[in-house]
Amino acid sequence: MELQPARDWATHPEGFQSRVAFAAAHVVADPLRDNGPGQPAAIDWDSTLAFRQHLFDHGLGVAEAMDTAQRNMGLDWPAVQELISRSATQAQAAGARIASGAGTDHVTEAADLAAVTRAYAEQVAFVESTGSQVIVMASRHLAQVATSAEDYLSVYDEILRQVSRPVILHWLGTMFDPHLEGYWGSTDIDTATATFLELVTRHADRVDGVKVSLLSAEHEVSLRAALPDGVRLYTGDDYNYPELIRGDGTRHSDALLGAFAAIAPAASAALAALDAGDHSAYEAEMAPTLPLSRLVFAPPTWFYKTGIAFLSWLSGHQPGFTMVGGLQSARPVPHLAEVFALANDARLFPDPDLAAHRLGLWLQAQGAGA
Repeated sequence: MELQPARDWATHPEGFQSRVAFAAAHVVADPLRDNGPGQPAAIDWDSTLAFRQHLFDHGLGVAEAMDTAQRNMGLDWPAVQELISRSATQAQAAGARIASGAGTDHVTEAADLAAVTRAYAEQVAFVESTGSQVIVMASRHLAQVATSAEDYLSVYDEILRQVSRPVILHWLGTMFDPHLEGYWGSTDIDTATATFLELVTRHADRVDGVKVSLLSAEHEVSLRAALPDGVRLYTGDDYNYPELIRGDGTRHSDALLGAFAAIAPAASAALAALDAGDHSAYEAEMAPTLPLSRLVFAPPTWFYKTGIAFLSWLSGHQPGFTMVGGLQSARPVPHLAEVFALANDARLFPDPDLAAHRLGLWLQAQGAGA
C-alpha cells in the first residue's frame, strides 16, 4: 500500500450557509488511568477539548455526550456533566454550535413512566443550564417500561412542554443499541414512524429537528418529506449521508453524524462546495469518505466508536489508543488495519508518516507486525 501525501485541508471556522452540520464527538480516555470495563470514566480533558476545537475549526458544530461519546457504553453521569459543561463553555468562546444529549442514563432503575419523565427532566434541565441546545436521546428505561405508543407520547409530551428552546429529537435504531427494540411503541417501522410524526407535529414549535439513525436512506427521504415546515431532518445515516445531505432538489437533510468526527476536513470541504453551488466538487470531496464510514460503522455497528478513536490517535489528536470501558478491544486487527487503509486513500491523515508509524507500533503490539 502506498502512503498518500498529506493534503492541505482548508479550515472553515465561520461555518456554512446551506446546511447545518454537527459532528458527534468521541471522548479521549486518559491512557495512564484505569479505564477498564465497569470503571468510572477517566478522561484526558486536554485532548478531548482539543479535538472539539479541531471540529469547530472546520466549521462543524459539536453534538456532545451522544452515543459516539460512549453514552450507555462506559461514560458515567459525572463525566457526562463535566463533558457537557466544558464543551459548552468552549463552544460559546469559539462562537460555535453545540447540542448535547439528555437522556435517563444517570438512574439505575426507572420503575414507571413517571420515574422516566423525572429522569429526563433532570438531564434536560442540566443541559439547558450550560447554554447548550438539548438533544433528547432515546431512553433504554422508557423502552423497558412503555407498553404502547401512548406511553412514549405521554413522556415526550411532558418533556417538550418544559423545554425553554427548540430541541433535537433523536431516534436511535437497534443497530446502534439493541436495547431500544420497539421504540415508539412498535417494531413495525411504519407504525413507529407514524407515532414519531404525531409527536413532532404536536410540538413543531419546540422541535428544531429530528436526528434519525436507522441507516435507511429510503426511510429518511420519506420521513423528511412528512415533517412539519421548519423542522429539520438531521441525518444520522453514516452509510448514505452524501446523497441525503445533497438532497433531491426539493428537500435535503442537515447533518448530525459520528462519521463527521472521522472525516471533518473532507466534510468541511464538501459543505463549502455546497455553499458555493459546486455540486461536482461536493461529490468529489464526499466520495472517498463513504467507504471509510461504511467500514467504521459496519456491524456490529455499536462498536463504531473504536474506529473513531483509532483514527483520532493515528491522526495525532490524542496520545494513546485507549478508550473508556476498555472499548479499544472491540474491533479486530484486520478491521482497524483496513480503516487505516481507507483513511489513507481519502488523504485524511495530517501527518501520514506519524499515522504509519503508529499503525506499525500497534500492529507489533497485537502480534501482527514484522
